[in-house]
Amino acid sequence: MEINRLHQVAVYARDLEEAIEFYRDKLGAKFLARFDPPGLAFFDFSGTRLLLESNGPKATIYFRVENIEETHTELVNSGVKFIQGPHMIFKDEAGTFGGAGEEEWMAFFQDPSENTLAIAARKNS
Repeated sequence: MEINRLHQVAVYARDLEEAIEFYRDKLGAKFLARFDPPGLAFFDFSGTRLLLESNGPKATIYFRVENIEETHTELVNSGVKFIQGPHMIFKDEAGTFGGAGEEEWMAFFQDPSENTLAIAARKNS
């Protein structure tokens, strides 16, 4: 098992438009997409996505893995308790975040301080 690449970070956005303008216009981040409702905006930071959520938690860390089922099994076997096991989050028909038609799968767990963490993988459908 190898978990060594940050996939996505989610942060709370009090005002989505203000947050988009800040990250895009002030920081020069590459804007990817906005989905409102439910109040989401995505940016690319050299391959690591930033997700702004108007109704989300203050921070969630997503780790990119090659094989989500294998990594999930290894983590469970090492004593990690998952909140939600591997499941498809999104089918990327348009290719917004990778290859068109790929599926994005995630599984969620917590660290000892109850921060939410996730493993994430892309799959061909």
